[in-house]
Amino acid sequence: MLRTAIAAASASAQFIFVSHPSLIHIASFTMLRHTAIPASSLTLALGQSTPLPPSSAALHGVAMPLASSPASKTLMGVAAHACSSPSSGAFATPIGRHIASLTATPSVSFAAFPAAFPGSGSRRLLLTCSARGRKSGANEVSAEPVAPSADAEAGSANGSAHGEKLAVNKSAEDAGKKAEEAGKKAQKRGKELEKRLRRLREVMAEVDGGKGVDALIIPSEDPHQSEYMAPCFERRAFISGFTGSAGTAVVTRERALLWTDGRYFLQAEQQLPPGWELMRAGMPGVPSVAEWLADALPEGSRVGVDPFVHSAENVRCLAETLAGSSSVVVPLLRETNPIDVVWGAERPPPPSAPMRVHPIVYAGQTVKAKLQQLRGEMRDAGVTSLLVSALDEVAWLLNVRGADVPHCPVTVAYAVVEMEAAYVFVDASKVAAPEVAEHVAAAGITVKPYADLVPFLQRSAMGGARLWLDPSSASSAVLCSVEAACAQFYEQRVSGKGGFGGAPGGKKGKKGEKKSKEGKGGKGREERGGGEEEGAGGEGVVAVEGPAVLSRTTPVSLAKALKNECEIEGMKNAHIRDAAAMACFWEWAERVVVGEGRAVTEVELGEKLEAFRAQQEGFLDTSFDTIAGSGKNGAIIHYRAEEGSCAVVDPSRMLLLDSGAQYVDGTTDITRTVHFGTPSDYEKECYTRVLQGHIALDRAVFPVGTPGFVLDILARGPLWSMGLDYRHGTGHGVGAALNVHEGPQSISPRFGNATPLQAGMVLSNEPGFYHDNQFGIRIENLLVVREQETPYRFGGTTYLGFEYLTLFPIQTKLIAVELLSENEVTWINEYHQRVWDTVSPLLSGTPLQWLQCNTQPISKDQASQAAATAKAAAAS
Repeated sequence: MLRTAIAAASASAQFIFVSHPSLIHIASFTMLRHTAIPASSLTLALGQSTPLPPSSAALHGVAMPLASSPASKTLMGVAAHACSSPSSGAFATPIGRHIASLTATPSVSFAAFPAAFPGSGSRRLLLTCSARGRKSGANEVSAEPVAPSADAEAGSANGSAHGEKLAVNKSAEDAGKKAEEAGKKAQKRGKELEKRLRRLREVMAEVDGGKGVDALIIPSEDPHQSEYMAPCFERRAFISGFTGSAGTAVVTRERALLWTDGRYFLQAEQQLPPGWELMRAGMPGVPSVAEWLADALPEGSRVGVDPFVHSAENVRCLAETLAGSSSVVVPLLRETNPIDVVWGAERPPPPSAPMRVHPIVYAGQTVKAKLQQLRGEMRDAGVTSLLVSALDEVAWLLNVRGADVPHCPVTVAYAVVEMEAAYVFVDASKVAAPEVAEHVAAAGITVKPYADLVPFLQRSAMGGARLWLDPSSASSAVLCSVEAACAQFYEQRVSGKGGFGGAPGGKKGKKGEKKSKEGKGGKGREERGGGEEEGAGGEGVVAVEGPAVLSRTTPVSLAKALKNECEIEGMKNAHIRDAAAMACFWEWAERVVVGEGRAVTEVELGEKLEAFRAQQEGFLDTSFDTIAGSGKNGAIIHYRAEEGSCAVVDPSRMLLLDSGAQYVDGTTDITRTVHFGTPSDYEKECYTRVLQGHIALDRAVFPVGTPGFVLDILARGPLWSMGLDYRHGTGHGVGAALNVHEGPQSISPRFGNATPLQAGMVLSNEPGFYHDNQFGIRIENLLVVREQETPYRFGGTTYLGFEYLTLFPIQTKLIAVELLSENEVTWINEYHQRVWDTVSPLLSGTPLQWLQCNTQPISKDQASQAAATAKAAAAS
């Protein structure tokens, strides 16, 4: 940690002398207000033990024009002492009534310095503060006046750049107050989380009629198994303090644990309070939640779950695993979620944003056409009813959008499709707008209260309905309720009190009797009356006269993933406008951080980027919280900067920016990694390997039927050749003006997802590398799968490839061009040419100049010449 010192001059010493310029680089001139420095001739000087000529680059850097705005409250690190006159070899520049500052290496941000300077003589103010911690958000600061030492007086007399050094890290009184407030806030948060955990254990002992549970599983999901959800469903974050979008908490009588994947390891380490254990899911030797519970709990333990927020599939797998230890799953079906009991009146209310119509010009297909296609699939499967649980699937099917979930244009609702009718279960206030009501009615959709879903499905089952639901998005509560109704139907049928008078094939129905067949391409499962049997072979037809449940992925998921041409066109247009906003943003960022030397925080980056996007036509929202990580924060894969604890952008470190937007016609998701200074050879090598993987995947050509996991190695290969890798998937599906993450398609090393990539699917291409506590690199474009023209078609096979949707420059400063092949250089140049041709018509002025500068072609010859020049300069 570079220690710095600052001294305020009185009338007899009215300039500040900066020592050790070799440790200081020009990155941020920041003006401070509320100072009591005389406005006459305060001066900033730079000097060192060996005098530098005024013509040196370092001195010119200090003498550059100062920022004129005093609004900033950030003092960057400065090493300084007071002296009576500039020494030989020091270069002084008047700075008026404000203090100019320089960024020390490593970059450390400081708050405003409002303290009055000593008023006479050569008294100095000694300021010290502790290094800022991630959780505290600021530093402890202390200040006391000190007298100059003899060495300092001697330093002033002989012009030496070394004198008395007064240590300072950060700034003065208001920073101290900020630190104290942040410390108190962190302490209060820890105590509150501890209190919540203690209260939860009390509730756990009381549930299920006083029988209690030995463990409670708290997932991330809402009743629709959403990745992103309304604040009222963020139960795991409420109890654990961890705010990542993926993770599962388990609380037992004595322990509290959190499972999350590699994207969130560092974030979880920082956010989990004392007493919580981090389980790094996917790492060798780390058991799953179910495996850990089966092994750690005593035999016969009771594991509580809220069946409304656990998928039917997860609860079934959990029960199977626990059975080996004689433990049982306890569905708290008729009780308030224990977390909600602890949350009480402070729990946010349910979302109430209105629906809006998604125009046919963007949807490309009418609701009636979608329903007709879906009913054909239902008829083939032998079902009479289909439940749509996932929020983005409901929105897609009904050509509506909403705003109930941050960053996701969806409404909290269910849809049920029958052969002659269709229903949407939603709060009536959300469809009250005349255009929405007319749209829904014209499509033949009946509106019912959201809370009526389960009773409706139970009545349908009692009437003989054969229901198709997706076990990955339908909650266990829904499945259990329908199963109970099916069981009741068959019990009445056996007793002669109801039903159709006889079982199929002349046999009486029994619980769990096998009545389903294996569907095409995967397992088909019929669940009826609390029993469950799997069939094999056949056409996936439910062959019963009475009620049944077909528990299998519904056709809606895949239909939504296969974008039509209108949806693809909307995505393209949205990306072009988004690129224009990005160009304006990056031009601004480089200008203020590098050109003006202003201190800019990670939070400010996100806010400014959103402001530029908001100027674009059709902008609605960001598609997720912007990830802006400077330096080591970039190594936190899904880092989220927060006011008060985020970093100031360090021009000497890499900056990773992952962001996206929701427009009326499309959804964007883009990541760029940049360096405002001079990257190291290691950083350039890592960046280039990531880029090579990105290019390899972009250029892939593969036969129809290829699943995404087969392509994953293309993106990782260049990193693997160096012994490097990354802990996340390479590509996720993206919705068309819908959720930024969608299934079933993906590109990942996890071979469990065997979904073939098909024309019309949109995926991300985002390889990366993360050096813990140093930097992060990720390069992300969105791609659409397209049919490819190939010279040959072996066996008549159709081949597929990708067309990129994202059109924005990739920083060439970070590329080690000598590592690239000629084909890779060609790809970069052709990509940048298309970026220029497509995006430049939307720009003017300095953003246009910025785009032109950043889309210039590169060549291996130029790189070789530059390397030779640098080597010769170093030798001389």
